[in-house]
Amino acid sequence: MDKPMPEPTPTTRPFWDGLMEHKLRIQYSPSAEQYVFYPRVLAPRTLADDLEWREVQGGGTLYTFTVADRATAPPWQDALPQLLAVVELDEGPRLTTELVDVDPADLRVGMRVRPVFEDHPEHGVTLLKYAPA
Repeated sequence: MDKPMPEPTPTTRPFWDGLMEHKLRIQYSPSAEQYVFYPRVLAPRTLADDLEWREVQGGGTLYTFTVADRATAPPWQDALPQLLAVVELDEGPRLTTELVDVDPADLRVGMRVRPVFEDHPEHGVTLLKYAPA
């Protein structure tokens, strides 16, 4: 069974286009003076329409994680264990992701992680995953 793939919307398209170029772009709000993730139309707190896309390095720290020994859905039955995580970017926002290239026993909250770009040209999308830095 094929894994479901994201379907970019007009609001999220710059994020997905950046990933296809192996770049991480997230929104920044000058009125709130902060980076924002998930992509949206109005800035949080201020509701200003001043959001702009900026490229960031993508490094961060592992905020939390779980090791799923049972598939979270049928398409992932052959991809166990799943290493599901929340990464806090150096710029501030947190994002959900999957960890790769790491033994589950080596995972530690607070460890440095780096972005890994997983291309799926057959679907026209690149996924953002993370590995130990």
